[in-house]
Formats: sequence, C-alpha cells, structure tokens
Amino acid sequence: MLHSRSAEELEKELTARFLKDFPFYGRKCLRIRRKDGRTVPLAFNRSQRKLHQAIEDQIARTGRVRMLVLKSRQVGISTYFTARSYHKTTHTNGFRTFVLTQEDDTTNALFGMVKRFHDNVPDMVRPITGASNAKELIFSKMDSGYLVSTAGNKSTGRGHTIQVFHGSEVSRWPNAEEHVAGVMRSVPDVPGSEVYLESTANGVNNLFHTKWKAAQKGEGDFEGIFIPWYWHEEYERNDVPPDWRPPSEFVEYGELYELARGQLYWAYLTNLELAQATSGTPDEICWMFRQEYPATAEEAFQTAGTNSFIRGDLVYRARRSSVTGYGPIVLGVDVARGGDDKSALIDRQSRRMGYHVCKKFNYGKDVMPLVGEIVKIVRDMRAASTPLVKIIVDSTGVGGGVYDRLKEQLGDQLVAGVEFGGRARNRDRYANRRAEMWDEMLQWFQNEAGVSIPDSDDLQSDICAPAWGDHKSKIGHSQMTRHRSDGTLILEDKDHMRRRLSFSPDFGDAAALTFAVSFDEFVSNNEGWRAPNIGAGGWML
Repeated sequence: MLHSRSAEELEKELTARFLKDFPFYGRKCLRIRRKDGRTVPLAFNRSQRKLHQAIEDQIARTGRVRMLVLKSRQVGISTYFTARSYHKTTHTNGFRTFVLTQEDDTTNALFGMVKRFHDNVPDMVRPITGASNAKELIFSKMDSGYLVSTAGNKSTGRGHTIQVFHGSEVSRWPNAEEHVAGVMRSVPDVPGSEVYLESTANGVNNLFHTKWKAAQKGEGDFEGIFIPWYWHEEYERNDVPPDWRPPSEFVEYGELYELARGQLYWAYLTNLELAQATSGTPDEICWMFRQEYPATAEEAFQTAGTNSFIRGDLVYRARRSSVTGYGPIVLGVDVARGGDDKSALIDRQSRRMGYHVCKKFNYGKDVMPLVGEIVKIVRDMRAASTPLVKIIVDSTGVGGGVYDRLKEQLGDQLVAGVEFGGRARNRDRYANRRAEMWDEMLQWFQNEAGVSIPDSDDLQSDICAPAWGDHKSKIGHSQMTRHRSDGTLILEDKDHMRRRLSFSPDFGDAAALTFAVSFDEFVSNNEGWRAPNIGAGGWML
C-alpha cells in the first residue's frame, strides 16, 4: 500500500532542501527587481553560477569562505552575496551579517534588497522580526541579524562578533586597511564563517589590488575569482544588422575572447558611447570600456583610473616593454614635504625610464640625508661611466634646500631647479611648469615606437594618480575640464590629490622632472658629453 506524504511532511522536506540548496532556495523564495522594473525570482546568471561553484569548492576544502571577487560592472555579484548572506542569516541561529559599502546610496540599495527578500519570502521560511530600521534587521527568536553601514569612520565594524561579512566595492573605501583589519578580527576563523570582498578595479597599489595579488600567489586565506563582462547574458545584442562589419581591432578582440557576434556588437555599441564621452576613436576600444568592462584581471587593473591625466593602459604597456636606452641620462628628484610623503628619484635615458635609479626615501623633515644619497648615486654612475648629464630638482619649498646643497657639492652645470608652480615655457598652452612637464611625459608614453619603465605597481600608481583639473582643482566626473578659462592646460594640484587619494604622486612628479630639459640645452657641456644635435627634445622621445 502506497503511503501518501502529508502536507506537513512535504513542507518539512521542502524546508530541509531550502536549508541545504541555496540556488533552489533563491529560485523559490527570493525575488529581485530587474533593470526593467519587474520583480522576478532569483535565478542565477552565468557569473553567479561560476561564483557559487567557486565558493562551494572552497567550503568543501576549508569549511569556510574567504573570497575575493574582481568583477565587471553590473553582473550581479552584489545581488548574489546579498542573497547568500540573507539565506545564511535566516537559517542559522546566532548568525550576524555585516555589510559595508563605499557610499550611502549603495548601502541603501543593498539593504533595500534585503527588505525585499524578507517581505516576499514564503511564510514557512520567514523568521520572526524583532528590531527593524533603515540599517538593521534583527530576527529575535533566532538571535540573528543583518546590519549595513557605509565605509568612512575607521572604527566601523569593530566591537561586533560577525559570522558573515560582505564588503562591497572595497577598492573605493576610504580607510580600507583599517576597515578590513577590524572586520577580520570580528569574524571568528571557524567553520561556517564567510567573508566576501568584491569590487571593480580602481587602480593599483591599494588594499584591494594588494589582496588580489596575494590571492593569485596563493598567499593568505583569500581566494580570488575574476568575473569578465562577457559572462553576463545581458551583454549581448540580438539585433545585429546583417551588413555590420566590425572594425579590425574589434575583430581581433572578438577572436581573442571567442565572443559571439551579438556580444561583439554589444561591445562595439557600448564602446562607441564611452568613446564619445572620452574623446576616443570609435573604431578603437577605448580605455573607459576596458576599465568598466574588463575582459581580464590584468586589463581591469591596468586601465582603472577614470580621470587619469596619463591613462593606465599606456603605463601598463610600458611596464611590459623592453626598450634599450641611448644617449644622456637625466635624474628627476621630487623632494618630500614631510608627513607620509617620500622623496622620489628616477632617471630617464631616451625611451627607457628607471633603469639606473628608481627609489623612494622618507627622512621626515631632515632632507640633508637625501643629498647624501644623491651624491652617492652620482659617484657610482660616474665610476661606471654612465652618462648622467643633468639632475632636475623640485626646488619648491623644502626642495630649495636640497637644490642649493646639491649645487654646492656637484656644481650648477649638473644640477638644475624647477618650481612646479612656475611659469611654463609655452605660456599660451600650459597653466604652469608642472602641467607642461606632465603633458610632455604623456606624449612620451604615447610614443608609437614604445617606451619602457620598471614593472612597479608603486610607480604606475603615482604616474596615473593626477587627474585633469580646472584652476581650482574641482575634480568631478561631470565637471572635469582640461583647460582654464584662458585656454591653458591645467593638472590637478598635489594638495587636492592628497585629499582625494591620501597620497602624493612622488614617483610621478620625479618622472615628470626628467622632461624639464631638452637635448640641445646641455649637449655641448656636462661631463664632456658630445652627440649630434638632433633638435630640442629629439633624444627624449
């Protein structure tokens, strides 16, 4: 005689599956709002399925989750983690989830998603709610809860015991090191605990990039997964014109990543829109497309920096190039102004930079030891018959003392001083000397013959740090301007940059100083150096 299961048995069986099978629970219990405004069940897309499998593999090996996700824009990763943490918190007694985002709008959006889950989940799996406000949802009988906050205060997240932590857009957090350190002390290293750090790239040499590099090397607890744009099903067009022929660069791009025709057409149209916004060429894949929709992890990091005066992809290409230097060598010296700033030294020999010298020093307020370091470098280069012909020092402020002392020891034929805020040589084109030198460095990086720099994240971070800015340095996505009202080109000033990024571009300014002189200014003197006069700046390029 067949035994028919009662409704109570079916519900018990279903509830048990909800606990163990998160994808099934998502499809049956959770609802999300699509971009078109419709509310639909949460069915994992390809990116979410790939991420879920990576997480389940890690749990099988370690018993807990420590996952770092580098992603393209709007591929559903924040949705996945919000759903996962809600599932864990509502199915486990004594579990607390803490979510930290980069800005209030994102915090509100993620908490709104949690509220939507809770309001629409079936009664059979909805826990009883205790306290509930704009940032917190407590499930009283389970002693579990959900808290969201915005990164800012260094103490945010401290003082709690957390079982699940979701960090959103970590690369854009202020005080990221303090936040992550505090949170990791709050999450017990026990089976069942979960920590997710996810973000789009935001340049190199920040906490997220450092953790990504460590994960790729297998160092530490975190494992990394990259989510490229072409995994996302929505990034494909089904209205490709029959006669559309992609430009050659897109043909190569499509072949490299095995893109379907509809994906390639979507990429072409999206790139067209972004190229128009950034003065790019429609038939070439622009830097902003590669930044917002990277196809590889390297591409994500090399192009990040929306408003960079010198684009990250140009610098990254130079890091991967090997160019032989020739002719005289110029050494740039950017003198620290105290605090966390460091004095930076870097040389350039034609199309090769940083081959002989690429160093930073932090002597605090005492800059005289820096003079000693430079004198030693000069002596070593002379002993090796290296053709050093000019040392260019930022003589602004405390740099003036370094400049004066170096002239005393090495002579004014070898040492020259430049004030960044001083008048440009071409006053009709540039607002000041610093903008002029940085623009010449930009042209150097754009050299079609190729240039070479050390493979250094620190160097790239500094070179890509300055943004285009008006004479008041009001930097913003919609208010950016490359020129002042008089038509002269202007660069973001160092004080504004320090407030924006919490560091000064020491290496970048030292590198720019190597463009303060042209070939014919010293071709006939310094150290007996002789060479054909090939015109101002000829050897520089």
